[in-house]
Amino acid sequence: MLTRLKSTFRYFNSVVPFRLGPALITTAVLVTLLLLPVPEGLTPKAWGLVAIFLTTIVAIILKVMPIGVMAVMAIVVLSLSQVTSNSSKGAIADALTAFDSPLIWLIVVAILISRGLKKTGLGSRIGLMFISLLGKRTVGIGYGLAVCELVLAPFTPSNTARGGGIVHPIMKSIANAFDSDPAKGTEGKVGTYLALVNYHANPITSAMFLTATAPNPLVVDYIAKATNQSLHLTWTSWALCMLLPGLLCILIMPLVIYVLAPPQINATPNAVQYAHAELAKMGAMSPKEMVMLGTFALLLLLWADVPAMVFGPSFILDPTVVAFVGLLLLIVTGTIDWDDVLSEKSAWDTLVWFGALIMLAEQLNKQGVITWFSNAMKDAIVASGIGWGAAAAILVMAFVFSHYLFASTTAHISAMMLAFLTVGVHLIPPEYVPLFMLMMAAGSAIMMTLTHYATGTSPIIFGSGYVPMGTWWRVGFVMCVVELLIFTVVGGLWWKLLGYW
Repeated sequence: MLTRLKSTFRYFNSVVPFRLGPALITTAVLVTLLLLPVPEGLTPKAWGLVAIFLTTIVAIILKVMPIGVMAVMAIVVLSLSQVTSNSSKGAIADALTAFDSPLIWLIVVAILISRGLKKTGLGSRIGLMFISLLGKRTVGIGYGLAVCELVLAPFTPSNTARGGGIVHPIMKSIANAFDSDPAKGTEGKVGTYLALVNYHANPITSAMFLTATAPNPLVVDYIAKATNQSLHLTWTSWALCMLLPGLLCILIMPLVIYVLAPPQINATPNAVQYAHAELAKMGAMSPKEMVMLGTFALLLLLWADVPAMVFGPSFILDPTVVAFVGLLLLIVTGTIDWDDVLSEKSAWDTLVWFGALIMLAEQLNKQGVITWFSNAMKDAIVASGIGWGAAAAILVMAFVFSHYLFASTTAHISAMMLAFLTVGVHLIPPEYVPLFMLMMAAGSAIMMTLTHYATGTSPIIFGSGYVPMGTWWRVGFVMCVVELLIFTVVGGLWWKLLGYW
């Protein structure tokens, strides 16, 4: 009997797609959370939802199973436990709500469009051009990607479209030119470093311009409401306030990542000559490359709302609509075909796991968990009797690091920011309120650094496979702290010079 049990266990362990040790730890986390008393202010179902969410995050961190499988498990557990509804029919409807989100489909379509860059060879051509200009050192290529982000940011309201749809395909092409490919196990050559730079430039540039990411106008509105219209940021005033600390972050970020995740190839003395030789072999652009380039140009113009600037607001198009237009153009022109769409596994994998995480975050908000958390934070600060400076710091850090609970910056800002700003106005002396407001505005973008599901750009870059999850979270935390310090110190002095406090 014992031999049969051992044989059965070995078979089970070899075929089931999970790691036993991490699975036992994750199960213990779930059981422990469910056995804890329900916190005052939450319903038992809301606490059950918290337990499912936190357990899912722990399972993803520990890599119990592939992230897509963990997402499906979260959907199944939520549906069976019925923590969001009184029936399994209602629960599964809740569990699948996020899959009709335009944000998720923007991410999926951006990944599908990027396939055309590889298929046509245009991506390789662009990558070789970058190498020919900046390819003497890997860090130089990193700065090239960061500058590309910075130039596009004022005109691209979708940070997902900018970082994931435009810059990331260029980054992948550069990495492939150095034979740095996750499929070959060679991502560490240059790809891991460049992917991290590609991503971390995105939150910085999102903080620098009002039009660089979709939630920024909401931030402006909340700041105006919380200050009774005494501080109303315009496009120009936002850009001026964020200019100096943002540029310093752009300058430092590639160097910090170079230390945290150093590329295996540091100096590339022959890269420039190699790039010129390969470009010569490629010859003139092919018709499909021209179609791809033209489609990219059209996407950039539409994502930047150029038609609306020229002809009026009736010509504004949602970024997801624009992405689908680009995908359709590539298919009907034969630049990519339907088999390319079906075979892009990373896009469909992202659809499943990112959709599940967005769903969990939205349900936490609907069940009142986020409101409960915000109120508890306010009450704790008031009861502690700490000074206003410490209170302001706690509010900023609590707001930023609570983004671990969110898969959308818009959802996070909508759920929590106005409450935090209002608490700050009541606790901080009036002359220092603008300083706090500007830090919160910066933090609303800086928090994107933290996780691989923090914003729409992150699952695209993470899904390409260049950065292990542990590295992503470690670098994300460090960069978040570094950028918060830069905006606090340099930004604070800059805002003092500008007369905001």
